[in-house]
Amino acid sequence: MKKVSLFVDVQNIYYTTRDAYQCHFDYNAFWAMATKGREVVDAYAYAIHRGSEKQVQFQNILRGIGFEVKLKPYIQRSDGSAKGDWDVGITLDVIECAAQADIIVLASGDGDFSMLLDRASDRYNVETEVYGVPALTATSLIQSADKYIPIEESLLLRSS
Repeated sequence: MKKVSLFVDVQNIYYTTRDAYQCHFDYNAFWAMATKGREVVDAYAYAIHRGSEKQVQFQNILRGIGFEVKLKPYIQRSDGSAKGDWDVGITLDVIECAAQADIIVLASGDGDFSMLLDRASDRYNVETEVYGVPALTATSLIQSADKYIPIEESLLLRSS
């Protein structure tokens, strides 16, 4: 059984699924698909913490699925802009985990991660998979992955 490590860029997945489909990502369906027939060695969901009750509930759902939730505080700058991305944290964790995994699964559309997947693959000979919204996933990221899985109907939560 191959060992898999999962990494979810929660903000990226939230905004890309919302913008493309006007709905939410189905983390249970993602977990089932990405881990089928595999041994999970690491599973991280990277999120920004604003302290709202709804967010805390969501984070608890992620923990219940099996993710370790890593939080960074939401920072509102004086000019009105906001800061809160996990690119460096995700990068460090992927490189660290790639040494003991056979497969790295990244849920994000951020092209900044294409170099990361290339390095992990070259250095540790791991397979790489990317889950992303087709219209909003960087071409460079798709090209860097051994396998690209589009986030489409089977990975979406539709309200009834």
